[in-house]
Amino acid sequence: MSTTDAELEALLDDIESDRVERKESFKGDASDKCRQAVCAFANDLPDHRKPGFVFIGARDNGLPSQLVITDDLLRQLADIRSDGNILPLPSMVVEKRVLKGADMAVITVLPADAPPVRYRGRTWIRTGPRRGIASAQDERLLNEKRRHGDLPFDAQTVSFAALADLNKRLFEEEYLPAVVARDVLEANHRSYEEQLAACRMIESADKPTPTVVGAMVLAPRARDLIPSAYVQFLRIDGTAWSDAIIDEETIDGPLGQILRRIDDKLEAHIRTSVEIGVGSLERRTPDYPMVALQQLVRNAIMHRTYEATTAPVRINWFTDRIEITNPGGPYGIVTRENFGRPGYTDYRNPNLAAAMRVLGFVQRFGVGIATARQKLMENGNPPPDFDPRDNLVLVTIWKKP
Repeated sequence: MSTTDAELEALLDDIESDRVERKESFKGDASDKCRQAVCAFANDLPDHRKPGFVFIGARDNGLPSQLVITDDLLRQLADIRSDGNILPLPSMVVEKRVLKGADMAVITVLPADAPPVRYRGRTWIRTGPRRGIASAQDERLLNEKRRHGDLPFDAQTVSFAALADLNKRLFEEEYLPAVVARDVLEANHRSYEEQLAACRMIESADKPTPTVVGAMVLAPRARDLIPSAYVQFLRIDGTAWSDAIIDEETIDGPLGQILRRIDDKLEAHIRTSVEIGVGSLERRTPDYPMVALQQLVRNAIMHRTYEATTAPVRINWFTDRIEITNPGGPYGIVTRENFGRPGYTDYRNPNLAAAMRVLGFVQRFGVGIATARQKLMENGNPPPDFDPRDNLVLVTIWKKP
């Protein structure tokens, strides 16, 4: 991904290049336009198979605007990837460079393996030096660019599944309006198969075989197609495995249903203590903060491996702790040594992560563990313990003393 200063300066000078966006600053509408550019470069409609570049601190003619590049600006630019507005997550790097004798911030965007990529429900593309919203034909071309062998497991097809295995009503009434902007839906009269393909739920309109993420999100019996797509909940009346079981449930179905049922189950088992303060004031404190449990369970579902295993995510609730186990160890840039540290996030299932964002179960990427730690601390719980191993991750959440 490394590009020399000379190569970057040559791109700055190429006013007609469709691989370059220049912004004098990151103020006003520049933030929105930068995100549109990142989306367009990720889609790579011209099929350059080369990165696109957004220069912050450059005038339209390629000369420096003498913008001061601060750490805060670099953090704002890095947030473009993780704020959940561009789906699936773009592959990009933000860095400070000295070009033409001045500081500039440079965003390097790699072409996506599985386009189309959308920014706030719209597919942005680059045609020459101009940005625009993709037409139905453009999106068909983007769908055809997918290379099966390079796709993550969640974008690969389930060979024995059929289009009839997917719930059309669930897709058209719940998922599609959340992923595609209303005006785009009204303007493009695409077939059901074309819409599914654009959302990565099937391979293509011509080959409507459901993908792994399509089966998980839309199949009423998703577990029949993806055997590990379920959660096992166990409530134990004690601190040891030999103690009595007081609640047990296998939670399966389409992804949205699983996540909602897990929320209900967690809420039902949280106990709240009441303290009477001055006068008639009451202070209510749960033994576990709901938000922390949600973040850690959803992280387990998002980051686990679904390939070559029938093991579920497990939630084992003891009287003194909760243990969450998910199959699959650390992935990508995340290692056993840096697991849970801010800034170290990678996605084994990028399309599943995008679907959870679309369904409203993820507000922002890369902050789940930090949010859980913060909520546990505010509630008076001990910090969570993370035990990442080669083939699983175990998280232990301790009850409030």
